[in-house]
Amino acid sequence: MADVPTRLRQCFASVFPDLPTDEIEDATPESVEAWDSLANATLVTVIEEEFELEFSPDEVGDLTSFDALAGYLERHVESYVGE
Repeated sequence: MADVPTRLRQCFASVFPDLPTDEIEDATPESVEAWDSLANATLVTVIEEEFELEFSPDEVGDLTSFDALAGYLERHVESYVGE
């Protein structure tokens, strides 16, 4: 199975197919025009399904960048493999 950063990049690519691969790790709602509230909800759902976890509503508000999501997953996914 792929490591967490690779899997997270795949989640971003599926939600934001027009986002260049080399820009995924810098992605934030401010840098990605398509990242609106609907896209954020979709991204959260895709990540929850991929990693078989559930974010609390309180956490979702803080997880609005690739880095924030990667950090969260690093702390909460046992099989995390850093780069």
